[in-house]
Amino acid sequence: MRGLLLFYMFVCCIMAKKMRWCTVSDPEQRKCAELAKALVAVLPPAVVAAFARLSCIRASSTSDCIERIRANRADVVTLDAGEVYSAVKQFGLVAIAKEIYSDGGCILSVAVVTNSSLDIRSLQGLRSCHSGIRWTAGWSLPLGFLLSRNYLSWSKEQPLSQDVSTFFSASCVPGAAAMAPRLCALCQGQKSYIRQKNYRCETSHSEPFYNSQGALRCLRRGAGDVAFVDNLALESIEESDEFRLLCPDGTQAPLSHYRTCNLGRGPGGGIVTRSNFRKVARKFLVTVQMLFGRRGRERQRFQLFNSSAFGENDLLFKDMTNKLFVLPDDMDVSQVLGLDYVALLKGLGHEGSSLEDSVVRWCCISHAEQKKCEQWALSIKSDPLVCVRAVSMRDCIEKIKRDEVDAASLDATHSFIAGKCGLIPVVTEYYGSKCVLTGGLTHLETDASSVLPSVVGVAVARRSNRNVFIGNLGGRRSCQGHMYSPAGWMLPYRHTLSLEHNSSSCDPNQVYNDVFWKGCLPGSQGNLCKVCMGGSGEAATRRCADNHNERYYGNMGALRCLVGDPSGKSYGDVAFLEQHNLQDNILSLSSSGWAEGLTSSDFELLCDDGRRAPLSEWESCNLGVIPPNTVMTRPVLTARVYDFLMKSQETLSAKPNAEFQLFESHPYGESDLLFKDSTQCFVHTSHMDYRSILGEEFYSHAESVFNCTHSDILEFCNQDVCSIF
Repeated sequence: MRGLLLFYMFVCCIMAKKMRWCTVSDPEQRKCAELAKALVAVLPPAVVAAFARLSCIRASSTSDCIERIRANRADVVTLDAGEVYSAVKQFGLVAIAKEIYSDGGCILSVAVVTNSSLDIRSLQGLRSCHSGIRWTAGWSLPLGFLLSRNYLSWSKEQPLSQDVSTFFSASCVPGAAAMAPRLCALCQGQKSYIRQKNYRCETSHSEPFYNSQGALRCLRRGAGDVAFVDNLALESIEESDEFRLLCPDGTQAPLSHYRTCNLGRGPGGGIVTRSNFRKVARKFLVTVQMLFGRRGRERQRFQLFNSSAFGENDLLFKDMTNKLFVLPDDMDVSQVLGLDYVALLKGLGHEGSSLEDSVVRWCCISHAEQKKCEQWALSIKSDPLVCVRAVSMRDCIEKIKRDEVDAASLDATHSFIAGKCGLIPVVTEYYGSKCVLTGGLTHLETDASSVLPSVVGVAVARRSNRNVFIGNLGGRRSCQGHMYSPAGWMLPYRHTLSLEHNSSSCDPNQVYNDVFWKGCLPGSQGNLCKVCMGGSGEAATRRCADNHNERYYGNMGALRCLVGDPSGKSYGDVAFLEQHNLQDNILSLSSSGWAEGLTSSDFELLCDDGRRAPLSEWESCNLGVIPPNTVMTRPVLTARVYDFLMKSQETLSAKPNAEFQLFESHPYGESDLLFKDSTQCFVHTSHMDYRSILGEEFYSHAESVFNCTHSDILEFCNQDVCSIF
């Protein structure tokens, strides 16, 4: 009884201020009014007056609610995540809570049809039903998917809504009237020249085809051919055999398969208010949930997450809501909604057009890469290229995810990480000899997906150092390219490096620390940094930096480390690197003055069986196969980045004798800058997932390694906005 009294005292204190909930339809107004009555009924007389101050403000749409809250004519409203973003970024409101469902804080976007012959690749010319303009499941996720697969083209010369209105033959997208009237052609709400009485194509329950339930209604009535809705709405479908889901691979599936057959995942609904009202609003939400939530003490009197008594679905909150998670003060909108989703909204022009929409921002990880990138920008006639500096490939992945840069070509291990981080392939570097360019497009004599040439990792020692073999590397000095490099980090630990010191750990870093006395593994720490030498001049950097500014970074760097510095002092006994440009790098070091007179005969391969072999025998004496590098980006940018690369390739291939060559790095004193120097052309692979490009063997190996190896970048990427609440 004392606890109940304290609760009522708490309630009384927080409700001294008027609370005005914004509603968008008569049924929602009735539910809000019943909530106000229920509050009065369950509270003792001492606080009745305070809670009687809950009022319900009838608006014409969710956008009208946002304007009213901003103008202090209402206080609180629940919005779709896409509208939450607009309310925060464009109107200065704040998110104070999120809806949490049975699977967490996110929803899945699904495409529902009744026609068994339709598939996701052939939607052009059909009639579409959407839950709302810029809504997560009804607009942003499906359009992001269609753009990423190039099923929908967007010229960027006009808002996306214009191209969508011509892609579909007719649509109902509530809220789109001001953007593209054609997107309202199928809507059936009441028309009026008086704004407050016009419900046609508005984000209000007075528009019959509003929200996910309305989009399904649009499909049921035969007004549309496909409905883009969230998975929560599927719970209301009884005659489920009549409906099918369209899957990303072109097939159809039953409604129950929505977890594997969907167009993407995004945040669920959120509650917004003015910044100066958030404390009161938060406490109000805590109170009503305590009273009328799923486990509320007064849920028999009123159910916060049930709208069945009012003749509509999802009034005030989604009916499938399990609870409300009240957000702390210091959460940025990108933390509330997730980096991937915020980047998607920006990519779809959610904030309007900007200079960023017309440029491609390429990630560079060193002074040398920056110089090459800037020369690239000067040498092409395609869309503008901006070169953005990062400190490592891992940093590039994080910057792409944060929408600070758009693309980078990543080695196989970093492509694995990027894929885990939600990035997707655009093109893959092709190292074969059968590239034919026609109009900027790459043509191969065989199917690209079956002939993506790989490279191999090799272990190399100086010929004069006769006592070095695979199996007796314990206590020696290593040169290993860089952290996470396939040849320098991923492959070597799989072999018996030392019969005496080899570790049974599945963590490569632990193995190398156990086996080697010291080494240079840029991006590492401790003994594996002691052989590194840092950079100088314009590329000055700390020792062991994870980029080309460290002179012992990458394939060229590992070779430098093995040879020793220009004074002739040797630092490494064994170098783990890629074979593809080893001969060129040896010639480069010889001609550059780093180590004059070097030839291929000065080096030998260390084979897995303990023997040594000439460099020419790399096919039979190697540490394993490495998949090709892949250009990765955010899903919504695949078409833009692909078009940019094809235009660049076309422009530069027309000038084979020009000073700048995209796949040549020696003029900048390094190798493999931006792309591998052995690249012949780009192969279109955005239709493939990163796992297919890597191949099952490498993918499985990478997965097992990272299951037992701490990785800051994967930890960053694995922050799941859907399950952290």
